Amino acid sequence: MAIFLYIDTAGEKAIVAISNDGQILALQENVQANTHASFVHVAIEDAAKTAGIKLKDIDAVVVTMGPGSYTGLRVGLSSAKGIAYALDKPLIGLSTLTLLAQHASKNTQLVSNPSTQIFSMIDAKRMEVFGAIYKAEKTVILNEQPIILTEDYLKELLKNGPVVCVGNGASKTKELIQDSNLILLEESYDIQDFIEISFIKWEQKQFEDLAYSRPSYLKDFYQKPPQTA
Repeated sequence: MAIFLYIDTAGEKAIVAISNDGQILALQENVQANTHASFVHVAIEDAAKTAGIKLKDIDAVVVTMGPGSYTGLRVGLSSAKGIAYALDKPLIGLSTLTLLAQHASKNTQLVSNPSTQIFSMIDAKRMEVFGAIYKAEKTVILNEQPIILTEDYLKELLKNGPVVCVGNGASKTKELIQDSNLILLEESYDIQDFIEISFIKWEQKQFEDLAYSRPSYLKDFYQKPPQTA
């Protein structure tokens, strides 16, 4: 049995949860993206009370490493690292794109064909996404990277088999191509996806280095300089 604390502030919705042996004991959510920083620590305290545990009782801290919101990723990872360091607990880092692939892979109707490709996509503005491509059984075909979506790019993918696009960037493909083998799953990952991947990493002792781990931004953050009179 293992007790995990989950922190996800990578997207528009933030999640803080606690599980014990795969069973959810507490779940807190925040849908106001610009308030994740104030939400996290209060939510952690509330989740621990709801779960009936003390934070020192957890076995590991699980956090999304990105890609996602620049600010959100910094908030989540700094909180997770602080707790892991203070309690001397391991830190398990999860990719948001891998979580999306995990979610899509459980839709057996969509991935029953072994040649199906799962295209995890997070909106990166305009026609760009942060993406990764996986086989139906979740072996990586294309590593995480910024991708400019074009009609030609999608047609090349479809030559290799059906493509299931999952995540908040999936709808962009509708502007480019209509194909029965291009399937949109406009959903996100959920806490069950967290539990399943976290347990695998826990068993394999795949932990993050607290000193050197950093968010997976995939692109450098650019802030427009203020205008001068």
